[in-house]
Amino acid sequence: MLALRNVTSSNSSSVRARPPQNGHVPLGLPVVLLAASALVMAANVLALSRVPGFNWDAFFGVAKWALLAYAVIAGMLEFIFVNDGTRGGVLVVLTLSLLVYAVHVPLLIGFTVARYQ
Repeated sequence: MLALRNVTSSNSSSVRARPPQNGHVPLGLPVVLLAASALVMAANVLALSRVPGFNWDAFFGVAKWALLAYAVIAGMLEFIFVNDGTRGGVLVVLTLSLLVYAVHVPLLIGFTVARYQ
């Protein structure tokens, strides 16, 4: 449940970073959600490292390919953001949100396969 909340926080920080009608983007809430998402991801990695008898070979076998796929997707989205003219703090928040998302989802996929195989 904690991992699902992390993905939700990462996505919410990206959605909240969109510019309203006047063009000014308040970044307070997106930065807080991004920080919370990064902390939850760190907690998930710590919890994952303490699972006894965990199938690490299956985890890395699946997670590396999922990470590659999500890195390609995140790269395409980053290209769209830059090509669309996104600049400054908004680009930083969106890039970091993409990074958290592109790392955490493959971790979840790898964990699920390794845990139940």
